Amino acid sequence: MEYKSFIADIEQSIIDHWGRPALSDYKSGPITFSQVGERIARLHILFEHCGIKEGDHIALCGRNCAAWAISYFAVLSYGAVAVPLLHEFKAQQVEHLVNHSDCKLVMLGDVVWEGVDADNLPDIHAVVVMQGFQLVYCKDDKYQQAFDNLTKLFKKKYPQGFSAKNVKYRREKPEDLALINYTSGTTSASKGVMVPYKALMGNQIFADRVITNLNEYSNSICMLPMAHMYGMSFELITEFRRGTHIHFLSRVPSPKIVAQALSEVKPDIIISVPLIIEKIYKTKLKPILDKRLTKTLLRTPYIDKMLLSRIQKELHTAFGENFYEVIIGGAAINQEVEAFLKKVGFRYTIGYGMTECAPIICYADWKDTKLYSCGKAVDELEIKIDSPDPSNIPGEVLVKGDNVMLGYYKNEEETAKVIKDGWLHTGDLAVMDADGYIYIKGRIKNMILSANGQNIYPEEIEDKLNSMEYVNEALVIEKEGKITALVNLDLEKLDRDKVDRNSYNEILEQIRKDTNAELPAYEQISQIFIQVEEFEKTPKRSIKRYMYTHRNNS
Repeated sequence: MEYKSFIADIEQSIIDHWGRPALSDYKSGPITFSQVGERIARLHILFEHCGIKEGDHIALCGRNCAAWAISYFAVLSYGAVAVPLLHEFKAQQVEHLVNHSDCKLVMLGDVVWEGVDADNLPDIHAVVVMQGFQLVYCKDDKYQQAFDNLTKLFKKKYPQGFSAKNVKYRREKPEDLALINYTSGTTSASKGVMVPYKALMGNQIFADRVITNLNEYSNSICMLPMAHMYGMSFELITEFRRGTHIHFLSRVPSPKIVAQALSEVKPDIIISVPLIIEKIYKTKLKPILDKRLTKTLLRTPYIDKMLLSRIQKELHTAFGENFYEVIIGGAAINQEVEAFLKKVGFRYTIGYGMTECAPIICYADWKDTKLYSCGKAVDELEIKIDSPDPSNIPGEVLVKGDNVMLGYYKNEEETAKVIKDGWLHTGDLAVMDADGYIYIKGRIKNMILSANGQNIYPEEIEDKLNSMEYVNEALVIEKEGKITALVNLDLEKLDRDKVDRNSYNEILEQIRKDTNAELPAYEQISQIFIQVEEFEKTPKRSIKRYMYTHRNNS
């Protein structure tokens, strides 16, 4: 199949949607595609006068905003390699990754810039703050002069004014490196995933095939970090290519802000992580469902269907009504929550992917999704389960195809561990049914081998724990040969229910017993402890498991 140019698509979208709204920071006026094109042109002039060449690396680190998106497209269309860094990284980690990735230029959000020390970035030429595209640091006067004269240089290059005919970008080759995306690190330190253009484009070809309702009259909300491949691919790139108006939630997407934005923007598609859905379920729906009257009504013929239909309607209204489906990915969703969504007929689907595949691996339309499955392999990838009996015995998920990364930046040893004979070893354990649907069991690194040789997947036990009353979040580890649970309690709910703090240990023990009642004998939790502080998280809100695996608890 002939390769379709990613850069050509970005160029054509700017030209085709010239006067249409492209990007908006939530509650701010829109930036049109023509304005995006002009700002990209200005950045290209600045890059040129800063001595940036094709193939040079430019870091991007800041909260989601229109300026981040413009910076990203400017870097790629110039021919440089983008290095998106999650803005939640600590300043020291940002500095380390900028140095590790050999960046020549850094484009930061204003808050990130406040914490970074430029003296710790010996190889960069300059720092640009995205808000207003201000040059805030440079090592040579020529960069400052170029910035000060940018308007003059722009007018000189475009004496007749900037128009759609001036939007002409270079063309990439499929194997060219597009970006280095650092993983958020749930089990180890961050690794720089080298994503080629063919992987970016493979994900967009997939999106063109399955997301058919987006056009220049559509609206979308960008809630997930754009520095993470899931948000970047399906909340930014897909929409920009279609001419869709993207609204960025530049603040932390709390349930209140998300609910307000959904009702106002009414997006045509919603990309989400489980945390957002689970919070809505736990705070809004579960208290109603746990009431005695509700339970009685749900057991009453005819009335149960009417009640479920009403809940479905309320849920769809809460998500803005216009959406075709909610695509949930980035982590496993709680099974109780998913079962409820399925029961009420909510338009959701669970996808599966990883940064190393930019990111999509599995998907199924909401009409075809199966309970607790993450869909089937996308057409762009070949997938197999490394197991003697893939339908019944979990094995590692192996994938091959254009979406797979080139490797880890400056880390041949780790690359060799995961790419063998052309197959990417995902580190995820799963089974596959007769129809090709994948059911993820957990990570190989997290699996616990019991004394009698049984494989125990802590994620499955955690899912049960997280459904228990008063559990905010749980982590299951092996300690001295015993299955041990660490539980962060929902203190707000305990206070609302006026539970005495001296009773917390009794509640904890009841949680252990109730969870064990749902588990086979070999998965029984032997001991349970309170995790007082919230678990340390990655920027995509997954628990940093490695921090607790060998920690002593009492």
